Amino acid sequence: MRSGVPCSTGASGAVPATAPHTTDGPTLTTERIHLKRPAATEPRQLLARYFVPIVTVHLLALLVFVPALFSWTGVILCVAGVHVFGQTITMGYHRLLAHRSFATPLWFEHVLVVGALCCLEDSPARWIATHRMHHAHSDEEDDPHTPLVTFLWGHLWWILVRNRELHHRTNYDRYARDILRDPFYMWIEKNAWSPLWFYMAQVAVYAAAGFGAALLWTDAVGAAWFAGSVVVWGVYARTVLVWHITWSVNSLTHLFGYRNHDTEENSRNNWVVALFAAGEGWHNNHHADPACCTVQHRWWEVDVTYWELRALSLVGLTSQLNPRREVRAAEAVARAQAARVQAKPTDAKTIGEGAVAGIATAAATAAGVGNRSQAAIQASPGSSNT
Repeated sequence: MRSGVPCSTGASGAVPATAPHTTDGPTLTTERIHLKRPAATEPRQLLARYFVPIVTVHLLALLVFVPALFSWTGVILCVAGVHVFGQTITMGYHRLLAHRSFATPLWFEHVLVVGALCCLEDSPARWIATHRMHHAHSDEEDDPHTPLVTFLWGHLWWILVRNRELHHRTNYDRYARDILRDPFYMWIEKNAWSPLWFYMAQVAVYAAAGFGAALLWTDAVGAAWFAGSVVVWGVYARTVLVWHITWSVNSLTHLFGYRNHDTEENSRNNWVVALFAAGEGWHNNHHADPACCTVQHRWWEVDVTYWELRALSLVGLTSQLNPRREVRAAEAVARAQAARVQAKPTDAKTIGEGAVAGIATAAATAAGVGNRSQAAIQASPGSSNT
C-alpha cells in the first residue's frame, strides 16, 4: 500500500471528510445482517477454470494420508512453504499491487508475482481487480465475497461460480488498469490458463529436485517415492493450506473478532487469522487505513509481514513503506508548507492565496481519507514500481 492509494467513497461516491472513527479500546460486536449474493452472479454456473483445479488439488492433497508418501522433508517444505509462498500473496498481490503500500524494484515485484502464481490464486490483474472491488463495496451486495451472504459463499463458493462483473473488461479497466500496463501481467491475462502453467512447472521442479536428491542415498524406486512426498507435501498440501488461510481473511475476519475502528463495513480483527496469515487477520485495522503498510495499530497486534518488509528494506529490496494515516497527513502538510517557503517571490501571492486549500488537499490525499474504496489507483500514471 504505497502513497497515492485512493481513499474510499460512500454510497454517493463522495469521499468522506473524516477518517474512520477510532474507538477508545477494542470492541466486540455481534450484530449481523444478511445480504443477497451479487446480482451479477450465476450460482448454478460453475467456472471450470476454477472449479476443476481447486477440486483436483484438494483431492491430491489427501495423499498426505498415504504412509509411503510421508517424509519429514516434505513436512518441512510444507510448513516453510505456507509462510514463504503465502507471503507472495500478502506482500506481492495484496500490499504491493493492490494497495501500493511500499515500493520495490520491478524484478523483485515479478519474483513475488511468480511465487503468487505458484499458489494458484488467479492472475495478478484478476486478483487485484477483485480485491479493489471488495474495498469499493465492502459488505454491500456488490462485494464479490462478503460472508454476510453465507460463510461458505464468502470463503469459497464465490470463486467457483460465474460473476459477470468480475470477468468483464470494464472491471479490469476500472480496478486494474495500472496492473495491465506491465507487459508481463498483460501476457498472463491474455493467456487465461497461464497461472496453471506456472503451477505445473513448479510441480516439475519439486519432483525433479526431490528425485535427484534422493538418488544420493537410495535407488530409483525409493527416489520416486521421495519425490512424490516432496510434491504432495511441499506443493499440494501447502497450496490447500495457503488457500484456506487467504480465504479465511475474506470470511472469518468479516464475521468474528473485535473492532478498533468504526468503519463502514463489518471488518474484524481476528487474532487466530492474524497468527496464520502473518498479520492479515488485523482486518479492521486494514479497512480503517488501507494505504498503510502496517496493520499493527496496537503494540500487541503484531504484523509479521510489516516487520519482514522492514527487514527487506535493510537490503534495498523494499522502500517507501507507507506509515499510518496521521503520519502521512502531517508529512503532506510539512511538504506543502516547505514548498510555500521555497517559492519564488513572484509566486508568493499565488501560493499564498491557495495555501490553506492546498495544504488541506495534500493532507487529505496523503492520508487516504475514508474507508470504502481502493478503486482509483489504477488511473494513476505513476503507480508502477521502479
